[in-house]
Amino acid sequence: MTLEPFGARLRRAMDERGPLCVGIDPHASLLAEWGLNDDVAGLERFSRTVVEAMADRVAVLKPQSAFFERFGSRGIAVLERSVEEARAAGALVVMDAKRGDIGSTMAAYAETFLRKDAPLFSDALTVSPYLGYGSLSPAVALARESGAGLFVLALTSNPEGGEVQHAVRVDDHAGRNVGATMLAHLAAENAGEEPLGSFGAVVGATLGDLSTYDLDVNGPLLAPGIGAQGATPADLPRVFGAAVRNVVPNVSRGVLRHGPDVVALREAAERFAREIRAAVTAG
Repeated sequence: MTLEPFGARLRRAMDERGPLCVGIDPHASLLAEWGLNDDVAGLERFSRTVVEAMADRVAVLKPQSAFFERFGSRGIAVLERSVEEARAAGALVVMDAKRGDIGSTMAAYAETFLRKDAPLFSDALTVSPYLGYGSLSPAVALARESGAGLFVLALTSNPEGGEVQHAVRVDDHAGRNVGATMLAHLAAENAGEEPLGSFGAVVGATLGDLSTYDLDVNGPLLAPGIGAQGATPADLPRVFGAAVRNVVPNVSRGVLRHGPDVVALREAAERFAREIRAAVTAG
């Protein structure tokens, strides 16, 4: 069965459930805060609790692959089950793996996460374009074929990102920097798509005024930085301007620190969802 394009599915999920993405980030400090051991059993308990609490009510869940990979094949097995159970409960899954390579290697990464019958098939995948945007072509092609999406690192919230993303291209007569170039590529990918394209950008909610960038890529903007990194839902209209309706704000620790109590996790997510919806509507 061919999936409806990711952008259309995401737009509907955001309209129905609210534009909130909750991370599944089982790093060692959070496992300890939950009273869990830093082992595969603790990983599985953490992940299953987050899926149970969130998957039937938030638009997007975003597992961070690295925190599962560090446990080897048994950790990957937990990730496979988490993805399957989250999607079965109605959440869209964005796999945060930030893959980026060239040729057949990029194609293999794409098949890992974007082929419909793959054990780790996800609704979308985060990717790094810093071997050149064209290096992502295998992932773009497979995402289109599978009805999946991509989130391309464009203007990230980490301070080190600026040395690459703000660099001005000497070969660009318009004087665009690298981040703006990535946004332009995504706008081209999404041209003519309705109600929303499937190829989005990662743009940090902590970056302040981005009015010099054209964020209207007709696709979603995955926005890390809400909560523990210092950004608030009220910041979203100022940062994203007219594109705010297409923002998918990501909250991880701000919700996860309320675990392992399922009710407390749900209440935290609902608070963020209400604040984000109010800010987006006001914007």
